[in-house]
Amino acid sequence: MAGHSKWANIKHRKAAQDKKRGKIFTRIIRELMVAAKSGGGDPNTNPSLRLAMDNARAENMPKDTMERAIKRGTGEIEGADYEEVVYEGYGPGNVAVMVKCLTDNRARTAANVRTAFNKNGGRFNETVNYMFEEKGIIFYPADVADEETMMLAAIEAGAEDVSSDENGHEIVTAMTDFGAVNNALKEQFGKAEEADLNYVANMKQPVEDEETAQKLMKFIDAVEEDDDVQTLASNADISDDIAEKVA
Repeated sequence: MAGHSKWANIKHRKAAQDKKRGKIFTRIIRELMVAAKSGGGDPNTNPSLRLAMDNARAENMPKDTMERAIKRGTGEIEGADYEEVVYEGYGPGNVAVMVKCLTDNRARTAANVRTAFNKNGGRFNETVNYMFEEKGIIFYPADVADEETMMLAAIEAGAEDVSSDENGHEIVTAMTDFGAVNNALKEQFGKAEEADLNYVANMKQPVEDEETAQKLMKFIDAVEEDDDVQTLASNADISDDIAEKVA
């Protein structure tokens, strides 16, 4: 996998932590509510909601639970009012990070994320967004298709970039094209192992020693531990051998 996910796929790690703590339904319910609030309750016209519903189904969330979350988002029934906030700064090794949260209390979330930064060698609330772009990220395992087949299909569907290696195929899209590309590939190859909107780094920061990589892992774990944190993107560029040692 290329670039931002070569070292450790943040979504995989985040999902694993959520499952271990039994909190994945809470995270997806927030995604459903915020998506419905921002784009309406019809998944046919709201790609973010459609994606959140796909994530919910993948975790076997009951249909009525999904429907209640969507209705809370659209205001049809009362519930907590969640909003998306993004915090930025640096982690160990001068690695830039973008932290996307869904929260019903900005003050609480900001304080918790700031504390995680400060206690783990980070620098909170420093501008790094110029190093990132919001993109659609789609990932398929390597055995789904060969490199040429996947590249042709993805480019034809409107993808911006495709990277393939022994781990799989990573497709990058513009945010506006994410839904169309994801649907086209789903028709041809089935449901992607991963499909999400996130920040992709356009400027990389090399992490060249194991000690710094370990500190960065500890920092990321601490930030992601907060319930309000949905995703964390970094511009870390870690070699495969160091990645294997700290994975």
